[in-house]
Amino acid sequence: MSEPNVLRVEGLRVHYQTPAGPVKAVDGVSFAVRPGERFGLVGESGSGKSTIALSLLRMIKPPGRVEDGSVTLDGVELLELTDEEMRRVRLARISLVAQGAMNSLNPVKRIREQIALGLREHGAAREGRAFDTFLTELLERVGLRRGVGDMFPHELSGGMKQRVCIAMAISLEPQVIVADEPTSALDVVVQWQVIDTLRRVQSELGAAVIQIGHDMGLMAHSVERIGVMYAGKLVESAAVRDLFRAPLHPYTQLLIASLPSLDGKERLQGIAGSPPSLLNPPAGCPFHPRCPFVMDVCRTTMPPPREHRPGHFAACHLYETS
Repeated sequence: MSEPNVLRVEGLRVHYQTPAGPVKAVDGVSFAVRPGERFGLVGESGSGKSTIALSLLRMIKPPGRVEDGSVTLDGVELLELTDEEMRRVRLARISLVAQGAMNSLNPVKRIREQIALGLREHGAAREGRAFDTFLTELLERVGLRRGVGDMFPHELSGGMKQRVCIAMAISLEPQVIVADEPTSALDVVVQWQVIDTLRRVQSELGAAVIQIGHDMGLMAHSVERIGVMYAGKLVESAAVRDLFRAPLHPYTQLLIASLPSLDGKERLQGIAGSPPSLLNPPAGCPFHPRCPFVMDVCRTTMPPPREHRPGHFAACHLYETS
């Protein structure tokens, strides 16, 4: 029987070594993504979202290191592959739409050259008219005209650059697309255009998407299931509708309460305090210094994630004692 999840992450731990000790950027995160699913990872800056994205593609650089865990892509353990084996998996089976399109593209090479390089490195090079036809069709899939292939990155708008990055990510039709903050530094209208492009090409390919971001409102309209990150841990995960209708973790509740509403003019509520240091995190639940429902057990013991409702997981002592 085939694996029901195209990607499974189990107990992932990623630390960055510093003279003062390890920074626990990702601390025991587990989740799975089904084929064709849109899964979102959301949380404040520094919660570990982008570190997870880089870990999935084995792109963590020193002083960072994957300390423990497993990342399984369609039955293949990615953390056990050699560097050369992993290089061949990237782009072909799992690809990245990186945060900050301008920093992802080579400023001195035309778009067509950069796309051709990815094909060539994976033994899928096309020449002459065959490549021109492929390039035209690829750019059209992300809403760009053929002439964009002959342009340099600086000649493109922010939204066009991000669409180019999406085109490169789908050029070899991978099973999983990791989109790390794909709409950062874009205006609201362009954000929705980019998200719509990503959703459309993902549907055409039948690929799974892991979308990473901090905008709960945008996530609510662009993914099917959400995982909420806090201080390197996955504190809640559920289908979008379930999570917004009845969030369990106090952090998730406060995130949703901070969103503006068209139904009234209530004052927006922020979250008191600041995220903890990942170098010296507090004992117990890392959210307890900011939590309005903190109990004594929260200060000493980290609650494990449990399924409190069908498909709805949360790591919170409130539901352990109810």
